[in-house]
Amino acid sequence: MYYSTHDLNDTIVALATPAGVGAIGVIRLSGAAAIHICNQVFKGKNLEEQDSHTIHFGTIRDEDDHIIDEVLVSLFVAPKSYTRENVVEVSCHGSSYIIQQLIQLFIKKGARMAQPGEFTLRAFLNGQMDLSQAEAVADLIASSSESSHTLALQQMRGGFSDEIQKLRQKLLDFASLIELELDFSEEDVEFADRSELKKLVKTIQTYLHDLIQSFDLGNAIKNGINTVIAGRPNAGKSTLLNALLNEERAIVSDIAGTTRDTIEEVLNINGIQFRLIDTAGIREASDQIEAMGVEKTMEKISQSALLIYVFDVIQMQPEEVRQDLAKLLKPGVHLLVIANKMDLNPYTKFEHYFEGGSEERGNESSAKNPSDFELPTSDLSLAISKSQWIPVSALEKMNIPFLKEKLYESVITEQVQLDSTVVSNVRHYEALRKASESLDDVLHAMDSGITSDFVAMDIRRALAFLGEITGEISTDDLLGNIFGKFCIGK
Repeated sequence: MYYSTHDLNDTIVALATPAGVGAIGVIRLSGAAAIHICNQVFKGKNLEEQDSHTIHFGTIRDEDDHIIDEVLVSLFVAPKSYTRENVVEVSCHGSSYIIQQLIQLFIKKGARMAQPGEFTLRAFLNGQMDLSQAEAVADLIASSSESSHTLALQQMRGGFSDEIQKLRQKLLDFASLIELELDFSEEDVEFADRSELKKLVKTIQTYLHDLIQSFDLGNAIKNGINTVIAGRPNAGKSTLLNALLNEERAIVSDIAGTTRDTIEEVLNINGIQFRLIDTAGIREASDQIEAMGVEKTMEKISQSALLIYVFDVIQMQPEEVRQDLAKLLKPGVHLLVIANKMDLNPYTKFEHYFEGGSEERGNESSAKNPSDFELPTSDLSLAISKSQWIPVSALEKMNIPFLKEKLYESVITEQVQLDSTVVSNVRHYEALRKASESLDDVLHAMDSGITSDFVAMDIRRALAFLGEITGEISTDDLLGNIFGKFCIGK
């Protein structure tokens, strides 16, 4: 355990603002002796006689009574603080020398350096927040878009954990009655109404299912969507990247194989971040460097959640497009097919490439029903629907706004919206999934007439998984893994 070698009753100190030169730096102390330690070196008012949530101007002096800096000291007296301990925040000038001098002085007076995340760990251990709220603090600090900020703030305020706790309490009430039955097993009594228990389990299952389904969106909001732009050389991939970003980010040339390494940029659409990756053209490489680029393209595609396949409607035959897709697509990867250079051949249609009619472009005898087209492959069955087909002219920026809409729609579904409770944490997702599986076992046990002791065991398992989310059930290893990833000043 990363904090087990330290006493959590110690007074800790750390820089709470980013390292480096700035106008100000904020040094935070937390612990029973925080105010006393600061008061020993502070020249101004007696801090130990001041009220909570007050700010005081003065100087901090070293052991030889030399002034280190003029500061503002903010006091937060327990339990009215972030950690529910005495907390002092010293705002000093942002010189790295001054900051180090002050921290070393506080350590000499009895504080110790905080471990990563130890301030928030103490807030959790002291009941200021539950575990899911504590994790949301780290997500809030790391948020880089409006949506990720909103999601982290919602979870930090406890909406998600409140719902989990309510459901867990209802389940716990039934579990207690079943446990009571076991104490009177010889008398064959039933305290827990099985029909009501089944109804409750199904209600919880519905809620858990919605939360589990929301994880794809939550993970996308939190981490962004890995989106690969792939296709053959000169299909217009780099031109499309530039059009989406509305800037000349990638070099565009008529020479095949211009892009030899991946180019990565972030595109924000309505608060969702798409990590766009422009890749080397897929073809038989003419030299070793290009071959490495093509290999990297295939690697990036395998790691992506969304694939934008771009092809040239002038140069590419339908059979070539289908061969590319059969080779590129993997299960679970959302696909958008971009028919590029439509300004040069405006009569190109989806049916010419993916329907059962004539493959000759311009031939209108294609099938009329826009049914899905299934790619014939030996080990993979992939359907291409008309909704995945987007005709554009990347050079002329034709239909680029529509493409952005389709990218956004690929993440935001009708079932999961941004204003609903959304799961963004992998640990929460796994706990919810395991809790749901345990509740499936409860229903199966009741339908099969299995004895109450096995039903009780399955309910306890579900309760344990739900308790892991909020921290009602936790281990030192789990806490170390979570808080060890925080920055030191948090």
